Amino acid sequence: MMNPAQLVRIATYTSVAVAVTLVLIKVVAWWQTDSVSILASLLDSTLDIAASVMIAVAVHIAQTPADKEHRFGHGKAEPLASLAQSVFIAGSAGYLLLYSIDRIFIPQPLQSPQTGLMFMLVSLILTLLLISFQRYVISQTQSSAIKADSLHYVSDVLANLLVILSLWLSHIQWLDPLLAIGIALWILYSAIHIAKEAGNQLLDRELPDEIRQQIQQIILDTPNVRGFNDLRSYQSGPNFFVQLDLELDDDLTLKQSHQIAEEVTQALQNAFENIDVMIHQEPVSLKNDPEHHTWGKA
Repeated sequence: MMNPAQLVRIATYTSVAVAVTLVLIKVVAWWQTDSVSILASLLDSTLDIAASVMIAVAVHIAQTPADKEHRFGHGKAEPLASLAQSVFIAGSAGYLLLYSIDRIFIPQPLQSPQTGLMFMLVSLILTLLLISFQRYVISQTQSSAIKADSLHYVSDVLANLLVILSLWLSHIQWLDPLLAIGIALWILYSAIHIAKEAGNQLLDRELPDEIRQQIQQIILDTPNVRGFNDLRSYQSGPNFFVQLDLELDDDLTLKQSHQIAEEVTQALQNAFENIDVMIHQEPVSLKNDPEHHTWGKA
């Protein structure tokens, strides 16, 4: 069975290959039909190539082991690439809006819509297959870069469906540019969503509540643990980072306290493959001390 790093790398290579294939298909479809909605989809797929290559490079950097200058690893290369990807996507949406509005005022009839319909159906099938594979990789790795890439391809599915609709109803000339505007707005929405998620990682936002609850339960289920406080967490690429104060009986020796902390760390590492845990042991008697400084609630 492949490890998460291998799965993410394969997903990035697959994304690039599919993006190139889709561009070739849509170039032919646009040349055959002169459809502005196909041009919209072609432009989006062209940006997919740049974005997918960027993601592949970012994943490679993110999986580079920690070194003396990057002691917490290189995981933030993934959200940084996702943020850059959102800028590309937003730019394509703006260009497409202007081009589509121009076509509304200067409509042009479509050529060979049946040929374009055939090519777009092939594009739709390829995109759905890629998304299915990406969803599997995300479920196994929680990669933010693959999430961003997959979200973009999900928007491609809607775009392809709208293009197919415009080709099917090709006798309605104003429908083609109108649907292209709809695609552009959806692309812009996707860009905002990607930028928000990437920004949360770059700003070290806490892990999702369901993951934090799982972490809390693992800590409390460890024998001899009396409680914890100041649980802090964040994600960097595929890696989780967790810090906490572990509340233990006052009369334990340093060696005993260390052993319990190691058991908590091991339990968390068994539950999450890429997790870095930092634990500070403290006497449980300090729990209700009003002068005991805390950084936040667990």
